Amino acid sequence: MRLITFVVAIIAASAPAGAQGWREYEYPNEGFTVAFPAEPKVETTSYRASGGRLVEARVYSVVQEGGEFKVTVADLSHTEMSEGNVMAYAVLMLSRGGEVKFDIPHSTRRIIGRQTSIEGVDGSQTYASVFVHNRRLYQIEGTVPAGGSTAGAIRFQQSFDFTDGWRPPDARNELRAR
Repeated sequence: MRLITFVVAIIAASAPAGAQGWREYEYPNEGFTVAFPAEPKVETTSYRASGGRLVEARVYSVVQEGGEFKVTVADLSHTEMSEGNVMAYAVLMLSRGGEVKFDIPHSTRRIIGRQTSIEGVDGSQTYASVFVHNRRLYQIEGTVPAGGSTAGAIRFQQSFDFTDGWRPPDARNELRAR
């Protein structure tokens, strides 16, 4: 009985320490927030969109022993690609060399996208979402190595939120008696 109490105490004491590094970061110019486990690196790069066209993109990322966490925001304002094709191509590129475990519709603040889970040939696990909003592709990826805990990847992918002014309807107004 004492051993069980000791193990539970160790787990309880170590859980907050692992969670302390996670912090929400806001990027108002890009219109999103997301929680990273450490200060993200930001770089400007190119993103290869469907049809092979290169577009300007910004990548926010953290790479650490427990995984890789990355948000790519690609500027699609000078393209004529449909949202569906952009998202389908993004999922296809994410899943190269891996096996898609699920690929389902997903929404954040009523913005419809795709959510996918991919098992890499090396045993890694990626949890990703892709959205097209305001002529930008948002690609959110949390990847953990083989045998690693998927909790961080899922937490990262689910922490993404749009902040560009959209607000849910006020429930009090919808529930008034008529």
